[in-house]
Amino acid sequence: MNESTLKHRLNEWQDWDVAAYCLGICLGLMSHEPAFGGTKHVFWTNHTVGKMLYTMLDLMVAEGILEKRDEPDTQYRWSSSYCGSWQQP
Repeated sequence: MNESTLKHRLNEWQDWDVAAYCLGICLGLMSHEPAFGGTKHVFWTNHTVGKMLYTMLDLMVAEGILEKRDEPDTQYRWSSSYCGSWQQP
């Protein structure tokens, strides 16, 4: 599987900020280097790109693409049961 896909990056539960960072990478908004620490301000402030990425994650939850949990922290992962109408079940 391609490591650059969101499906691969969110294979396991990821904290909300890391999940948003992974989405930003997959969209080409951010590069994988210089790693998460260099972009933390986007997710930990009222940054418009950070807010957009969180909105997109929650829209993907509403569509059933991602799963979200609130404990132990807000986290996201790819839904293993998701199948788009264009895919074979």
